[in-house]
Amino acid sequence: MSLIVAARFDSFPEAEEAGRKLFVAGFAHEDVSIFFVNPAGQHDRYPLGGDQAADPGARKTRRGAVAGAALLGLLGAVIGSIVWLYAAGSVLALIIAVGVGAYIGSLGGALVATRSASRAYRAGHSTGMRRAGVLTAVHVTVATEAAAAQVLRDCGGKDVEQAEGRWRDGDWVDFDPVAAPVLSDKVQARPSDAMDSRESRAMQH
Repeated sequence: MSLIVAARFDSFPEAEEAGRKLFVAGFAHEDVSIFFVNPAGQHDRYPLGGDQAADPGARKTRRGAVAGAALLGLLGAVIGSIVWLYAAGSVLALIIAVGVGAYIGSLGGALVATRSASRAYRAGHSTGMRRAGVLTAVHVTVATEAAAAQVLRDCGGKDVEQAEGRWRDGDWVDFDPVAAPVLSDKVQARPSDAMDSRESRAMQH
């Protein structure tokens, strides 16, 4: 497996400029690859389209919904019991209170569980979702990894990432567009990267 550093750019001219800066820094032409990454959901990984069998952010929603329904359902039962005891309410009022509490609880629990599935934006961790754009990837060694990451960042690269993969004839041949980038720990994140990460999480919800 090869060590790879990559970053996302908004256009091919920006990505190509980063490539030129990498050549100036001593990287060989066969160690730099520039290619476009389609938007999420447009990689056609399944016969009927789409990239994943299920939204990663929704994997915990079932457990969250059950937990929320149980908690607020119990709260609804308590409130309903109080109303029933002190206001001479009917059994129907109690049932309605429990039902409404369970519904609100399931909805709130699902939303909280989905939000908690978002990943933190920090070095060595995934951004949660790969965004569309032009990727400049560099085949590096342990000794040149930091230099490549710094060049990409200085050229305006977003989501500067570190990865291991198969590099052959100037291409990252096993690149997975669905796998979320793991941020490089060789450079600090740009302010715009953090904003993009928040937008990515918002799109997942």
